Amino acid sequence: MRICIPTETNDGLGAKVHGHFGSAPFFTIYDTGKNTVSTVDNTNAHHAHGMCHPIGVLGTSSVDAVVCQGMGARAVQKLNEANIKAFRAAAQTVAEIVRKFEARELEEITAENGCAGHGCH
Repeated sequence: MRICIPTETNDGLGAKVHGHFGSAPFFTIYDTGKNTVSTVDNTNAHHAHGMCHPIGVLGTSSVDAVVCQGMGARAVQKLNEANIKAFRAAAQTVAEIVRKFEARELEEITAENGCAGHGCH
C-alpha cells in the first residue's frame, strides 16, 4: 500500500508533517510493501481555499491512502472518488505516521468529519 503524507520538507522518514493537506509544500509517499520513500513537490500549494486538486498534483504517483492532520470535506470527497482513503493523525514526522498507520491507530476522515475551516486541527 502506498500512503501519501503532506510534509514541510523532503527529508524522507524524518520529514516534518505539514498541518493541512492541500497547502503542504511536499507530499511524501511511503510504500508499505517495499519500505521505500519518495517525494512529490506540491505545485498547487498556493491554491485558493477549497480549490485544491490533490489527484492532479499527485499525478502518476498512484496512492492508496492520504494521512494528514486535517483535510476539508471537498478534498476528502475528491480522494474518495479516486478510491483513495483519507486518515487523520497527530504526528510530527513521516516515521511517526508510518508507525501509527501500520499499527492501525488512525481515524478515517470522511466528508462528514472533515474540516470545515482552518481551526479544526
